[in-house]
Amino acid sequence: MEESPPKLARIVTSRRTRTTAVIVASALFMQNLDSTVIATALPTMARAFGYDPVRMNVALTSYLLSLAVFIPASGWVADRYGARNVFRAAIVVFTIGSILCGLAPGLPFLVAARVLQGIGGAMMVPVGRLLLLRTVAKNELVSAMAWLTMPALVGPVLGPPIGGFIVTYFDWRWIFYINIPVGLVGLLAVTLFIEEVREPPRAQFDGWGLLFSGLALSGLMFGLETAGRGVLDRELVAAMLGVGIVSAIAYALHARRHPAPLLDFTLMRLPCFGVAFTAMMFFRIGIGAIPFLLPMMLQVGFGKAAVESGLITFASSAGALVSKPVIQRALRRFGFRDTLFWNGIVSALLLALCAAFRPAWPVAAIYAALLAGGFLRSLQFTAYNTLSYGDVPRERMSAATSLYTTGQQLAATMGVSAGALALEVARAVSHHPEPTNADFSAAFVVVACLTAIAAPIALLMPRNAGDDLTGRIRAPAPASPVAAAPAPVSRAGE
Repeated sequence: MEESPPKLARIVTSRRTRTTAVIVASALFMQNLDSTVIATALPTMARAFGYDPVRMNVALTSYLLSLAVFIPASGWVADRYGARNVFRAAIVVFTIGSILCGLAPGLPFLVAARVLQGIGGAMMVPVGRLLLLRTVAKNELVSAMAWLTMPALVGPVLGPPIGGFIVTYFDWRWIFYINIPVGLVGLLAVTLFIEEVREPPRAQFDGWGLLFSGLALSGLMFGLETAGRGVLDRELVAAMLGVGIVSAIAYALHARRHPAPLLDFTLMRLPCFGVAFTAMMFFRIGIGAIPFLLPMMLQVGFGKAAVESGLITFASSAGALVSKPVIQRALRRFGFRDTLFWNGIVSALLLALCAAFRPAWPVAAIYAALLAGGFLRSLQFTAYNTLSYGDVPRERMSAATSLYTTGQQLAATMGVSAGALALEVARAVSHHPEPTNADFSAAFVVVACLTAIAAPIALLMPRNAGDDLTGRIRAPAPASPVAAAPAPVSRAGE
């Protein structure tokens, strides 16, 4: 008997949902933009402080260290003190950290201010998502999550050109000062338009878990990043990776005994969360290499100026921006399972297409490929971000946001490492002193293959997974003649 096609229930996104999503997305955009915009300004800041530019990399790593250590604690803190209170406090801490970065007289002061910024960012990202999850209706999650996907896709691409513009035409300190008005407006908007939501913590704070997870994440993230870039001695990189692996094992053993660990991997037993989280990790690893590989290929391989490179890479962000009106319609029409499978395959193919880019290509053709890729990646990430929470109980939502955000952060770092390592291996095999276009092509093929792994994982979920999130209602199958015959009515229990 044929299965009836699903009906599409009418869904109207409420003003409250749109307001909450925009406020949270604005704060997350500030955080995502700030984490990348500084990279372009490091040489100028090095000259101002009198340091070697290579040493200035500590301003980036100190921020990432704060994120790695404190993101796992965000869920428990939100439950204990209230998600809105923590989100507002995170905006305040991040803004104060930005002011101190702009006032920094030297590198040590800047590093301390970046650590403070990282603490604010570590609370802002997962707690902002938690606010949204606890305040919007379940069938409005797709629309709400579309807003939250954009900062992650747009920020890393816009950061370098904006940083270059500010450094070229203004003082580098304005890179941090521009966060002040955004932070103040965000703080006011959260206070006026977002209600407090709170769940009692399931257990006492997991201090040992914070220690083990912090060591594991910082060791793995920095070890992977430096391994791909080749900026540190191999012995030191191996030591960082060793600390990360040993700490991860220690955390896993500890989490099995703790009633409410900071990173609760038992959430992986939930069908939607487990499948979406696993697929998201592979997909994000491949996509995470783009902000590293694409600008370098355009500048080193094609010989374009940094400004030209930034204008071209912006096309992928533009694709993400125009995807929002289509995302909910696509998921309602095709469902999560089919969308994640087919869209994942096409996204991987478009990423592989970057391997064919050459200086002789018309700029319009490169724009078109990047625009289409950004469009489909936004759809894919929104689907992952929404489906992950489709079967998470309300009382475990904070734990889910902590684990999911930690996975996103780790996967993004692994993506940069994978792209850099693939490029280095291709250059070594070809015996090129500097990367050539052929080496970049090989690297893009490698990361595209990593991205493609995510597509078949979607087939592990049932075809109707997440239908309640999109308003897809499957009509009951028509009854057979036998089943349609009236059955005797039992009066017992009336």
